[in-house]
Amino acid sequence: MKILIKNGILNDLHNKIENEKLDILIENKIIKQVGKSIDESGVDKVIDASNLLVYAGFFDMHVHLREPGEETKEDIESGSKAAAAGGFTSIACMGNTKPPIDSAVKIKYITMTSKEKAIVNVYPYGTVTKELKGELITEMGDMLNAGAIAFSDDGRNISNADTMKHALEYLLMFDKPIIIHAEDERLVGKGSMHESDFSARHGLHGIPYEAEEIIVARDLLLSKLTGGKIHITHTSSKGSVDMIRVAKKLGIKVTADCTPHHISLTHKDVGDYDTNMKVRPPLRDIQDINALKEGLLDGTIDAIATDHAPHSEFEKSFEFNIAPSGMIGLETAVPIVLEYFAEHKESRYPLLSNIMSFNPHKILGINYNGIKENALADITIIDPNEEYIYTKDMIISKSKNSPYIGRKLKGKTKYTIVSGNIVYNS
Repeated sequence: MKILIKNGILNDLHNKIENEKLDILIENKIIKQVGKSIDESGVDKVIDASNLLVYAGFFDMHVHLREPGEETKEDIESGSKAAAAGGFTSIACMGNTKPPIDSAVKIKYITMTSKEKAIVNVYPYGTVTKELKGELITEMGDMLNAGAIAFSDDGRNISNADTMKHALEYLLMFDKPIIIHAEDERLVGKGSMHESDFSARHGLHGIPYEAEEIIVARDLLLSKLTGGKIHITHTSSKGSVDMIRVAKKLGIKVTADCTPHHISLTHKDVGDYDTNMKVRPPLRDIQDINALKEGLLDGTIDAIATDHAPHSEFEKSFEFNIAPSGMIGLETAVPIVLEYFAEHKESRYPLLSNIMSFNPHKILGINYNGIKENALADITIIDPNEEYIYTKDMIISKSKNSPYIGRKLKGKTKYTIVSGNIVYNS
């Protein structure tokens, strides 16, 4: 099938394309031509992308698909459809499922099921430690051979520094990162939101900045000691951003991401105990939002990742201090990021090509050719100006735990193309 994308506003900084109006011809999974006024003859489908943004496919490097074990919340098929609706052509799924993905056999289950049911590319993480206990490291080499893309005990911190050190040393031979969930569990304790006067007035145990920052500091030092790669996921505090910035200048092998909700919401949005605002790490303060945005702009923070975490309405109906942490995010990432960089009118469109496409590929060691001839045709097309009220009925994910329901959003995925096939259009 031949698809011609006409008059799109292309951004791919890796290939030195910035806000340029071009056409893209796709044939048999491959980009055959990029240029102006490409001939429409023999084309099966023409997509009029006038005034639309066109990118190499977005990649969300932090997603929870809940399969195996909690398929009522989400599964590989439903999660991939939600990803496509959000403009993501690729996702990487965390291994803290029930049971956890801590062996080659379980990695093969994810890869085989994804090939059968997913409509986007799905890359599985293996866990760093067996049964997520933080004690014995897994057979990571076997899991890599089976299809694992990297490793994480996300949802839990690896509290034993010696275990973390050995894991980093082991992965040196494979040049793969460990994705760090940076929270000291003892400092988190019974905490359910950011520690402040606001949490005290609400009668909720708080989680201090130091719960995150102590682990960020520790793992930066362990990376320096071993030479191993670390990636700090869902970075939430100004202190963490400052440390990562210094570490990069010192040549420590660290990358980082932050979530759309950590750049758009503060702890005060918890309001009257809205459990959809309960996440780990918790929503922080306006100073942290500003630091994260500055970090994304100057390259300290490399990527946006949603930490898409589906939970049932029943679970989220519990009292705030016992409801599970997490919110869905695949379908709202694009408008949230566009909104919170709205003041950077000239740079925000090109910025997305790095933080939502090129950098996630680079961090995880996945080949990226972007928008150029003979590259695989993974393409995301966005209307940055479409406005709509986000409703529960619009949500494709099995779970509906979004804090953005009822909010006016601006920016919508129009087409998601994976290997030359249109898997989503609106």
